[in-house]
Amino acid sequence: MPQILVVDDDRNLRKIIQTNLELAGFEVMAVPNGADALRALETTQPDLVVLDVMMPAMDGYEVARRIRSRPSNTHVPIIMLTAKGEIEDKLAGFEAGIDDYITKPFGPQELLARVRAKIARVEMDSSLSPLTKLPGNLAIEAEVRRRLEGANPFAVLYMDLDNFKAFNDVYGFTHGDEAIRLLASAAVDVVRRRGTNLDFVGHIGGDDFLIVTMPERAEEIAREIISDFDRGIRELYRPQDLRQGFIETHDRRGALNRYSIMSLSIALVSSEQRRLTDYAQIGETAAELKRYAKSIGGSVYVKDKRRQ
Repeated sequence: MPQILVVDDDRNLRKIIQTNLELAGFEVMAVPNGADALRALETTQPDLVVLDVMMPAMDGYEVARRIRSRPSNTHVPIIMLTAKGEIEDKLAGFEAGIDDYITKPFGPQELLARVRAKIARVEMDSSLSPLTKLPGNLAIEAEVRRRLEGANPFAVLYMDLDNFKAFNDVYGFTHGDEAIRLLASAAVDVVRRRGTNLDFVGHIGGDDFLIVTMPERAEEIAREIISDFDRGIRELYRPQDLRQGFIETHDRRGALNRYSIMSLSIALVSSEQRRLTDYAQIGETAAELKRYAKSIGGSVYVKDKRRQ
């Protein structure tokens, strides 16, 4: 449950804000001044701060600056409540570190909408992969759970690179990052061409990716991603390695091993033929299919054909 810190010296308004946020499902800590807010932040880490600008002793601008001066609070969203609408006051707030403002008087629905939007944005941003800028594990799990709770059938494509570690060892992590970005770009481009605007592309981490799409589009998407990846990955290899069809690297015991050109394994799990019940079940099924795909060799997708 997200926690909100409300800071306002107006007792009645503070109570109204607290009540509306609690009714919406948030956990709320309400304090009457900036000093109490800063003390509260020493022992708790709220998901968002609602901060009044006009308060005695320490105004909202100063409270915001002090919140932002603490490393643990640099990413906590701050929504400022102000009775002023002048551009200078807004600029002063943004310079102090606030993320949004609401001009008094305001309705509870406006406040709730702003709070929900800011928390959702932070959750998404914190989950984004810094390498690919795609949603990470938090967003992936939330999306899959949302599909599980819905009534419409869906399919999950779990993608993993083959021989990536060997490539990374021989060519270095910079080229390894290029291979990961290549797969990310291929996935996004193909989903844009062949998927729907409801489809989802996420970066689990490392060389693992996940796509959520419609069952009737899943196989076409898998085939096109494989085609785009197989064509693009060759550009990352030296001509000599391409001619011989492999790279060589020593393992931990000093033995020289050969690894073929990187390929892509895709596991396809769909709710079309059997009911998917939970997030863990999808992960276990995808892992099983991926192991089988890797045993085949080359870029390939494997579809779960088991029925209910």
